Amino acid sequence: MSKNVTMRDIARKMNISAVSVSKAISGHEGVSDSLRAEILKVADELGYNYAPKSAEKSLSIRVMVSETYFSDNSFYSRLFGCLASEFMKKGHDCTLEILSHKNENGGELPGGIASGAADGVIVLGPVLKPCMDKVLHLDMPVVFVDNYTPEDIIDCVVGDNVYGSHMLTTYLINKGHKKISFVGTVNATNSITDRYLGYVKALMQHGIAAREDYLIPDRNDDGILTDEFNLPADMPDAFVCNCDETAYHLVKFLQKKGYKIPEDISVVGFDDYIFATFCDPKLTTFSVDMREMSRAAVSLMEEKIKNPGIDRIRRVISGEIIIRDSVKAV
Repeated sequence: MSKNVTMRDIARKMNISAVSVSKAISGHEGVSDSLRAEILKVADELGYNYAPKSAEKSLSIRVMVSETYFSDNSFYSRLFGCLASEFMKKGHDCTLEILSHKNENGGELPGGIASGAADGVIVLGPVLKPCMDKVLHLDMPVVFVDNYTPEDIIDCVVGDNVYGSHMLTTYLINKGHKKISFVGTVNATNSITDRYLGYVKALMQHGIAAREDYLIPDRNDDGILTDEFNLPADMPDAFVCNCDETAYHLVKFLQKKGYKIPEDISVVGFDDYIFATFCDPKLTTFSVDMREMSRAAVSLMEEKIKNPGIDRIRRVISGEIIIRDSVKAV
């Protein structure tokens, strides 16, 4: 990377202030997650040398995410921003690789990863089996973030999805709710499966049967979220949604049907992402600690590169319930 590129060069290229560039590169607050990701992308393209001088070897890390789960406003764009910030603090180079639908279905990895031009790979979120098989046979350390395999054959950092959903469902039960639905396509991702299991566990512990008609899908076969839902004939009095974006769309859908939230129906989300505060009313949700997940992923990657022979490691990062306005006591 060239040492001649400055923050002012990046600012001029993007027609923004050098202060915004500085905040994004240093990992400080004051810029949006989508702008931070774009600034880091332009910095990479221009060859900005943001790594501090260090006795440690600077690593080149590729971060891969499926096009299905990545957009300017997605959970994973924000998570990438956190990851990139943590890698830069350690003096490492971090480059985003978006896996297209075509390549994902065909089992083709992005060029920078397939060529082996990296010290390690971070995989954000789920990927389809053709690409998963290719990733697992790479001759370099690979760390998965927010995904794992049932066989426990990968190194990964995940949020405590079972615990979080269990806490949210228990919160609703303690508020007097008994007819509680789960909104999420259960087999779409491991995270959704775990959140469903946490919901079922809470119901069981309180003597409430999990009803088949209270399991409501939220996306199509391609993983695209819907904004319309098949509601059961016997309406629930509360909904546990697998993510804040789904909860946001569900609230809008219910309101169009004439229901008031939370006066008629309570709704909770998961992630404490941007949709939680966009929603009216604002969503009670479970906050995923992205910063801690990112720090754990960076640490794990450094550990795997230094000691490639160590056993598989799975790190679980917890979070907390954020109480807002979308739940009412019965």
